[in-house]
Amino acid sequence: MKKILHIPNYYPPHTGGIEDVCYNIVNYLISVDNVEQRVICFNDSDLTILDKYEGIEVMRVGAFKKIASQALSISYKKDLKKLIHDFKPDVIHFHAPNPLIAYYLLSSLSGNIRLIVHWHSDIVAQKMLYYFIKPIETRLLKRADIILATSPNYVLGSKSLQKFKGKVDVLPNIIKPKKFDYTERVKNKVMQIKDSYNNKPIVLFIGRHVPYKGLQYLLEAASKITSKCEIVIGGQGPLTGQLKRINKVSNIHFVGRIPDEELTAYYYAADLFVFPSITKNEAFGVVLAEAMYCNTPAVTFTIKGSGVNWVNLDGVTGLEVPNSDVIKLADAIDRLLGNNPLREKFAKQARERVESLFTVTRISDDLKKLYV
Repeated sequence: MKKILHIPNYYPPHTGGIEDVCYNIVNYLISVDNVEQRVICFNDSDLTILDKYEGIEVMRVGAFKKIASQALSISYKKDLKKLIHDFKPDVIHFHAPNPLIAYYLLSSLSGNIRLIVHWHSDIVAQKMLYYFIKPIETRLLKRADIILATSPNYVLGSKSLQKFKGKVDVLPNIIKPKKFDYTERVKNKVMQIKDSYNNKPIVLFIGRHVPYKGLQYLLEAASKITSKCEIVIGGQGPLTGQLKRINKVSNIHFVGRIPDEELTAYYYAADLFVFPSITKNEAFGVVLAEAMYCNTPAVTFTIKGSGVNWVNLDGVTGLEVPNSDVIKLADAIDRLLGNNPLREKFAKQARERVESLFTVTRISDDLKKLYV
């Protein structure tokens, strides 16, 4: 029996990119014989609870505060050490960045436990704090038996990974195609969404409203788009109020967090998916891959060293424009909305790219090999 301990920041039903990646891996491994899994993560409250999520035991450790995106917990180190002692994992799959827990993990690991470090992103924004975090990061990468990056672009662009490229493999983030089946229920919802916007072309954004998502550039571009369209902005975050205040056009609609059961319909209803992230904090873009799978071509900014421009290929699955260039962003949106044959070609190729690279079927053999 192979015992695997997964350490993400959070875990479903908490939503987020890293959480989805971890969940998809755990969910796939349930079908693999002779594998036992546990998860330890932060809770959304200061209470520590032990529960089961879809049959997997999850320890959710209470956190009392969050500073610079890092959750803080008094008991995590003790809880992690006890879990490792009691469960005796053969493999620990750690999702980075999570520097405080990396420090705790390094002090709790024995030499015979295989360590997989899943490198989702460099620490980009917290430059001063990174001075203190870097030694922990270096120790973690030295101790890792294997490092997983989510795209070849990120391997090439990450200073942190350069010294360790010999043990880096690429494991792209994945989606679950079944979640995006075009059912009769989805079809009906698509028609309702289109009707609610008077059957005008829909430009869609989904994501957290935080600085690196670049939403302010989409708002600026909106007044320069000449095509008739409705811009639907899903999600929420600390910038939501500010973004609503600076919005100057009537065809932008803030719809808040879209429930999971409606998200597929929004992807299919959209004519275009705009993903205006501006920094390497956006390492991949799972929602980008989801939209592309639902036949929605994309417009993205060029982000040096990010996997975004590996997921969406310029001139193949959508368009890529210079980073933060509002004029070029508006022009790209106009180009695709004004050219149905081109948009339909990109839509078909977008779905094909996701099917061939970013599904569980594609990476299943790679996942099995990871835990040998």
